[in-house]
Formats: sequence, C-alpha cells, structure tokens
Amino acid sequence: MSGVKMTAKVRSQEKLSSDIYSLVLHAPEIAEASKPGQFVSLYSKNGANLLPRPISICEFDTEKGTVRLVYRVVGKGTDEFSKLKEGDKIDVMGPLGNGFTLKDKKAILIGGGIGIPPMVELAKWLDCEKSIVLGFRDETFLLEDLEPSGEVYIASEDGKHGVQGNVLDAIREYEIEGDIIYACGPTPMLRAIKEYAIANNIEAQISMEEKMACGIGACLACVCKSKEVDHHTNVNNKRICKDGPVFDAREVEF
Repeated sequence: MSGVKMTAKVRSQEKLSSDIYSLVLHAPEIAEASKPGQFVSLYSKNGANLLPRPISICEFDTEKGTVRLVYRVVGKGTDEFSKLKEGDKIDVMGPLGNGFTLKDKKAILIGGGIGIPPMVELAKWLDCEKSIVLGFRDETFLLEDLEPSGEVYIASEDGKHGVQGNVLDAIREYEIEGDIIYACGPTPMLRAIKEYAIANNIEAQISMEEKMACGIGACLACVCKSKEVDHHTNVNNKRICKDGPVFDAREVEF
C-alpha cells in the first residue's frame, strides 16, 4: 500500500531505555489509514541523509489523529529523530506496506528487540486468546503497554529478565501453545520461528526487518527470496516494503 507524504507535528518524545525512544506524531491521514504491522518513512532534515528511515508503527489513534513510533537509535538519521521535541515538525510518508492478517485463532505474538513495537497495536486488535512472548538483549521496554492485552512472557540474553535465551526458549519453558504465530524481529529469530512453526504445524505470519530505500517497491533494494515467482520482477523474490513487510512464513526463504 502506498501512503501519503505529509508534514507532521511532534506531540511528544520519550526515552524508554538507553537507546529506545517513543515518538508520537500528529498525522491524522496516516492514523486513519493504518493497520497493525504497517510502517512509515521518516525524512531527515539533513541534506546529507538522502534516504528516509523506515520505522514500524507501534500504535495509532484515529480519534486523536496520532501515530506512535518506537525506534532504536542506530545511526545519524535516528539520532536526529531522537532530538525532536514537542512542537517540532517532520516529513513522514505512510502508512506503507501490508500488515498482519487478523484471524480468530489462539495466537502467539512474538517480538524480538525493535520488532516488539508492532505487537502493541496488533495485540489490541486481536479478539482472541493470546500469549505475548518478548525477547530482549538486556533492558526491557513496552511491557506496560502490552500487559493489558494478554499474558506476557520474557526471554533475555543475560537472563536478568524472564528465561535466559531466546523467544523459543521461553515458549518451551512456559509450554506456550497456539494455532497461529505473529512475529516481528531480526532475521535469525524469524528463521527459527519458521522452522518451529512448520515442525509443529502452526500457521505463522512474520514481519521482516530490512534496510529500505524508496519504501514503495520501486527500487528493489529490499528483497527477500520467495518460493513463488514475483510478477513484478519475474524472479523468485518479494519486495519487503511493498509485498510485505508481513508474509506467510511459508512464502519466504531464508
């Protein structure tokens, strides 16, 4: 889905951990059109940073006309965004991509690192029994936002929070069961989730993280291997920004 480009006003900015920030923008057109799992492109005011930065939508409020973005500072672009304050303006395009397909099945929501934010809105939209499994490196964030929506289970690399290990270690430790998995996170995590889902005959939708350029599917900078031939390129790949970022796990190859 192609979004609209507009200048949004910053409503608030909050630091959630050492490198994680929560940015709320007043962007009514984007909020009204958004679905769980989509993303926006944020534009830097620095002319040296030519490409917009794709950031997943954490929450949106159609009544207030706001979109919440939770992101990690990883470079010059996101460092610039972290200095925004209430009243500032920034160019944004969205909503972009295809989000999650909601199904009335017992669900396991899995978020790893900066793949956790999309789970917040998704958890609110799903009207079913659900378990929420989160994987952290060390510091936790967004727990208070997710706990009202379902039982939350945690895994962390250092073991200071929840199970020591990864999200699948938590699923096994707590014997979590479900009929469908919704997941977002780094590629190694998604690869393991796909294997787990196939082995246990569970449907899985995965949201893939990838560096992007145009964000609308024109430049082919963000492609993943797919089982089927793409009608746009006539090769076995999918454009993550345009065809995704959410895919049926069986569609993509790692």
